[in-house]
Formats: sequence, C-alpha cells, structure tokens
Amino acid sequence: MARYLSRRALSVVCTSFGVCAGSIAHWTYSSPKSSNHNGETHLQGHQSKSSNYSDEAVQSAKGRIIEKFDRWLPRVEASTSIIPGGQPENRATYIGKGVMTRFSVPEMKGFVAYDDYVLHYDRRTRNAHWVFEHLTRERVKASEEAKRDKSEFHEEPKVHPFFRSTNSDYKGSGYDRGHLAAAGNHRWSQQAMNQTFSLANISPQVGKGFNRDAWNTLEMFTRKLTKDFPDLYVVTGPLYLPRREDDGKVYIKYEVIGKNQIAVPTHYFKVIVMAGKSGGLELMSFVMPNQVLPANVDLRNYLVPLNTIERASGLVFFDSIPREMFTRVNAKEQIS
Repeated sequence: MARYLSRRALSVVCTSFGVCAGSIAHWTYSSPKSSNHNGETHLQGHQSKSSNYSDEAVQSAKGRIIEKFDRWLPRVEASTSIIPGGQPENRATYIGKGVMTRFSVPEMKGFVAYDDYVLHYDRRTRNAHWVFEHLTRERVKASEEAKRDKSEFHEEPKVHPFFRSTNSDYKGSGYDRGHLAAAGNHRWSQQAMNQTFSLANISPQVGKGFNRDAWNTLEMFTRKLTKDFPDLYVVTGPLYLPRREDDGKVYIKYEVIGKNQIAVPTHYFKVIVMAGKSGGLELMSFVMPNQVLPANVDLRNYLVPLNTIERASGLVFFDSIPREMFTRVNAKEQIS
C-alpha cells in the first residue's frame, strides 16, 4: 500500500470522484444491547506540506494507482446542477457556459493521502468522512523500529487551518482521541504509525468501554483476518444517526467539543472486503454505537447489511464489484 497511496495519490484519487447527492429512504435501526440515549436510533435510508500536482502528473500516475485501487474506494454519486431557466445540465456543461467560472463556487477539498492509507476529510464536522486501508499480513506485522510511544497526535497541515481539529479541542472533553485507521494496522514502520496520529484520522470516542475495549476488539479482529486472507480492503468512518425523542419527532443530534467544535459521532462503521487466495471475495460490515458497550463484546451483534451503512453515510461501497461476486456476506462463523 505504501508504494501506491503516496502523496501524489491525493490528487489522483480526487480525479476519480464525483459530487455527492443522494436521497434517503426510511429505515429503522436499533442499537444492539444498550443505548446512551432515550428512544430509538434511526438510520434514514435502509506531516508533510501540501503539494500542487499538474494534470500531466496526475494522468501519468492514474494507471498505476487508481487502476489498482479505484474499485475499492467509497464513491458518491455524480450530481447535476440547475442553471437559470430550470434546465438540469451536467457540471462540465454548466462550467462551460461560464456561469460557475464567472461567479465562482466555494472551495471543496478533502482528500488526504499518506504512505499507508487515504482519507476524505469533512471540514464541517472536523472528522474524516471515511478512511481507506489496504491491509496484508506483512503490513500489519510489528517491526522493531515502530514504537507507539514515539508517535504524537498532531494537527494535519494538509487541512486548512480554519477546519483542523487540535489537541486542545480534546483536552478535558471526556473523549479519547480515537483512531479510524488503527495505529496497530501500520506498525511496519515508525513513519507509517506516526501518520495514523494525524488528527484528520482521529475522532472523539468514548474511552473506557468503547475505544479501549469494544472498538479495539473490532480492530484486532480485522488484523486477525489477514492470517486467512492475503488482502483486506477496509473502509472506516463516523455516522450521525437520527433518533426519536420523547415528543415523537426524529432528530439528528450530536455533541461538539473544543473551540473548533469537533463533532462527536453517534456511531462508527467498518466495512471489510476480504480477498482470498483463489480470488474469491467476502464482505463484513459493522456499525457500533459510540458508547460504553458490554465487556467481552460479541461482534456478531453489530453486523449490519452493507446497504444500511450506505444509506446512512451517503456513500456507496465497492460499487464496481457485482454483489454476486461475494461468496459470503456477514458470515458470523468468521467471528470466534
């Protein structure tokens, strides 16, 4: 992975994505076991400096990087724009008419690439939308040089200062600085581990009972899968799920912390595609509430259909892979 998701991948990956626009149907999901809220939980919808890259550089790298990993990355659906007069036209035509180039539009950036993983950052919530990792047995092995106590949480210089989270935002908040791409997944080098401590990869998680326990159990289970599968493709991210209040109405509510108002997700998802030696594919998808969960958590209780996560997150996962290619989906027997 380190040889493919280099810094250049930031611009290359950007070229493969459209603009998110999706509708959400109605679907209800109750958190397993316990909840830290009263009422129901609902799923609506079933360290380096930034660089500029030329079109030529992007195109020359596209075949090497995107051709290999493009089908694994989360996608958003391309949207259309409504130009004056009410006629929908695609974005390229709209720009071609000079409307957007004349009046400009707000800058939208978010892709951040590291040596070992890539993420898309949500400037509004100061959390990643998603984090993508390619894991192998060799990559998750701990090297003698990689020591966690040498790594320090740090602001992400590739994120505009207006939208960064800082260590001071977490101080006194009562939440852990929880990894999305787990530090334990990237112990093959000190630099790879250090990069997981970028605050762009960090999210406010309940500490005891979740980040240090249940969520860690899921991370360790993910690494364990590399013993049986040569390649894992893992997407992890936050969710902000609606819930019904005492007045009977459904709201999306979440806490924010710190001066920069870092959003505290209500839940987290992890989607894992396992590629077998024979080329077969299996899939597992989890949603866990950001709360204290029972000791000795049973991960089987947190398996959910993939389209549940897609509808709730606004993302489409592995859409270039026909669903019939997955030989097993959410197989509970994988979890011991």
